[in-house]
Amino acid sequence: MEAEKKTPVVSDLGAWGMNVVSSVGIIMANKQLMSSAGYAFSFATTLTGFHFTITALVGWISRATGYSASKHVPLWELVWFSLVANTSITGMNLSLMLNSVGFYQISKLSMIPVVCLMEWVINSKHYTTKVISAVVVVAAGVGICTVTDVEVNAKGFICACVAVFCTSLQQITIGSFQKKYSIGSFELLSKTAPIQAVSLIILGPFADYYLNGQWLFNYSFSTGATFFILLSCSLAVVCNMSQYLCIGRFSATSFQVLGHMKTVCVLILGWILFDSALTIKNILGMLLAIMGMVVYSWAMESEKKATAPIPRNKSDMLDGEDVPLKSRLSGLPSELDDLEEGPMKS
Repeated sequence: MEAEKKTPVVSDLGAWGMNVVSSVGIIMANKQLMSSAGYAFSFATTLTGFHFTITALVGWISRATGYSASKHVPLWELVWFSLVANTSITGMNLSLMLNSVGFYQISKLSMIPVVCLMEWVINSKHYTTKVISAVVVVAAGVGICTVTDVEVNAKGFICACVAVFCTSLQQITIGSFQKKYSIGSFELLSKTAPIQAVSLIILGPFADYYLNGQWLFNYSFSTGATFFILLSCSLAVVCNMSQYLCIGRFSATSFQVLGHMKTVCVLILGWILFDSALTIKNILGMLLAIMGMVVYSWAMESEKKATAPIPRNKSDMLDGEDVPLKSRLSGLPSELDDLEEGPMKS
């Protein structure tokens, strides 16, 4: 019985660990690939198309070998979801280009309250005061870590709003699709990845030209750049799988809150690997974010215990109608005497 209780916990931690490690790894790989000090591959939208192409290939191989099954999801819903996801990617890239880094970070932090609001509207989900307080603490800590200069303009603000809305809607939809069609995270990803891959490969070079004024076709692919593109694609497969897995197991809100730990990890690794500045302000913000994470985990656990059904035991049943009438009238032993003390087994 103990083994059964521990298995889901281990699986949950494994899902979060896989997402954090792959997300931080892909950021480090992309930093080397896209920075001017690295290989100057400044084609983020097209690179995302490469990511989904490899992901779609892995999904096709999985189905062909019988490792995963294919369940029916209406094509129009897959196309709609892919459109929302691609708009999220493009919006984020445009927001980073048109706004300051500080406002870009603020827009990412705003996803937490937006996701909470959308889950309340769409799924009628309610949050306790403890959970809301923990979310505020996490957002404040990450904000202190990352937000510096804040400059915004009309175009940048619109792009940020579109990006935040589409990203939040995408994450909520992942969980909804998995429940609605009883489909696994990897199977759902395998169905959406080909549509996103084709659309981003076709439109990506044009979007990137608008973003940085350079054509992909003029880029000189060196051995090092090719290696980091393949590394980025490999990590993206794991990152995409773990994202769908985490949202399917938990909620979009939990994914957003716990996901900000990746920001803290990126800051620390940037300081270690790339000699990025780490100030007292950064350290205090990290500590506040970590404290918020601990409080959030405690609040969610308390909420689960509070809403868990109370098990029925022998003494509870003696007052109910589950006890045979003959036993209640005569006081003679009944079949209940054969049951163990404690919770009833289902």
